[in-house]
Amino acid sequence: MTISILMPVYNGEKFLVEAIQSVIYQTEQDWELIAVDDGSTDETGRVLAWFAENEPRVRVLTRPHEGIVAALNAGLAICSGELVARMDADDRCAPERLARQKTFMQANPNIGLVASRVLYDGDEKEFRGFSLFVDWTNTLLDPSDIYLNRFVESPLVHPSVCFRKSLVLECGGYRDGPFPEDYELWLRMMQAGIRLAKLPEDLLWWRERAGRLTRVDDRYQVDAFYACKTEYLARWLKRKGITHVMIWGAGRTSRKRSELLLDKGFQIVAYIDIDPRKIGQLIDRRPVMAMADLPVPGKCFVLSYVASRGARMAIETFLHKRGYQVGKHYLMSA
Repeated sequence: MTISILMPVYNGEKFLVEAIQSVIYQTEQDWELIAVDDGSTDETGRVLAWFAENEPRVRVLTRPHEGIVAALNAGLAICSGELVARMDADDRCAPERLARQKTFMQANPNIGLVASRVLYDGDEKEFRGFSLFVDWTNTLLDPSDIYLNRFVESPLVHPSVCFRKSLVLECGGYRDGPFPEDYELWLRMMQAGIRLAKLPEDLLWWRERAGRLTRVDDRYQVDAFYACKTEYLARWLKRKGITHVMIWGAGRTSRKRSELLLDKGFQIVAYIDIDPRKIGQLIDRRPVMAMADLPVPGKCFVLSYVASRGARMAIETFLHKRGYQVGKHYLMSA
């Protein structure tokens, strides 16, 4: 079973050689690398041409600059492997990455995509948010954990995934729009009932840098993430027959993000908060309740919009002690 490595590149000369070499040195040797040059203006084209001349498994597709989604779909269309592993031009694979993901997918035909844990390769002080994100996503391994935490943040690191090409094509491939293309695809796949998993090994060095798309493109900003997740959260709630929700978090940011549900036809019946100055007050004509006043499970569905990881864990602990079950009585949404 050949694995196709799909790698879009735009002006990636700085780390490109290192990235491709990490593919060539894989213990699994039945692969092809589909490198899509998205209209680069630096030396990317020459680097790719050299590798294509010297390594027959490297195939280069040169295109005008149209952005990552167009590049991904163009490359995906010519991938010959049943399995497609994503790769970015500034990251590095561990030598056993392809072998581990191929073995897992062969042994688990009910899984449509498998990612891996990743090693953060960046300045943890300058990019602390991304470092914390890596710590969090590395805890999500089981398909159920990935599924139940999908509305917190993207549960997978895009260049670490390996998926069945046929399933992604059946879902419509990558979509272009005012949202992060990878997160939207994961939500769409899970909505279609496709199970996603993650290997417990660190199989990718994920490089963080100031010019990365996730930092400079509006599609990856916080508001875009919340608009995207709200769309799929609303669909999930409606399928469950849920129309009324309680929001954990009465702060301005939590209210702003949760109120995106109002346009989807949902009603927010109350807020839950720990701030004694807010408890007992009305905000936007909705009561603010204390934790102790939370109704018994099943009376109303709770969505937590508290973003702090420590607070999130404390909220889940409290809800579990009150008999609330994740996915049945509540979900974390931030």
